[in-house]
Amino acid sequence: MSDKKKHSKKKSKRVDKKAYEKELTRLQIELVAMQQWVTASDARILVIFEGRDAAGKGGAIKRVMQYLNPRTARVVALPQPSEREKGQWYFQRYVERLPTKGEIVLMDRSWYNRAGVERVMGYCTDEEYERFLVQVPTVERMLVEDGIILLKYWYSVSDIEQEKRFRSRLNDPMRRWKLSDTDLLSITKWEDYSRAKDAMFDVTDTEDAPWWTIDSDDKRAARINTINHLLSKIPYDTIDPEEVHFPERPVAAEAVRPPIEKHKFVPDHAATL
Repeated sequence: MSDKKKHSKKKSKRVDKKAYEKELTRLQIELVAMQQWVTASDARILVIFEGRDAAGKGGAIKRVMQYLNPRTARVVALPQPSEREKGQWYFQRYVERLPTKGEIVLMDRSWYNRAGVERVMGYCTDEEYERFLVQVPTVERMLVEDGIILLKYWYSVSDIEQEKRFRSRLNDPMRRWKLSDTDLLSITKWEDYSRAKDAMFDVTDTEDAPWWTIDSDDKRAARINTINHLLSKIPYDTIDPEEVHFPERPVAAEAVRPPIEKHKFVPDHAATL
């Protein structure tokens, strides 16, 4: 199924901000509980986030990671491959970053770059592309058979909403870095990306590792739906934390300490506001 142009459809109601924040908090508490189970049970979780440029993958990943312990949860967002990596088996640099026991890995884009931007922009050969489509179902089946819980999310955004988000980045100094020439080419190559996505789904939407599509025109809804679905796919149990007993604070030592004036303090810029 391709990403259809949705501008002809009636615009659905966006999720209310207060309702969104309340539900997001509840789900993030569950994510923390889920991570405790992952750590205790030595589970391995791999979540792949893919989709159109400006579809909201990064925002969803940020909300998933927000309160997780970074010691056992991490985001993998690989840059362009180095010359050395270009000489490796295509999956090699991704395999090196798979989760170990008790760990959650969120991939902000993944090996599916080959079936998306590399295919559309001509960054790989036809032979490399065809080899990828043959190998990826086998690779993913091997991961699942080895016990990794693999989830793949595709963020579907309409052409109108995508362009709106691109334009909003243009004059935003905190998000201007997100707007690249490749991003803007996704506007003129919309149909090419649609065909590439359809071809990818035909081969890689398997029983072992199915694709789950997220309608992301409403970012709040997309984030809520992602986390809720992710939690539903992890067979976790809530683990009660160990009881904590606060110790008595010892009496301050009578030793003479250096004068506080000797410390270099950061200027109190906040006091000038």
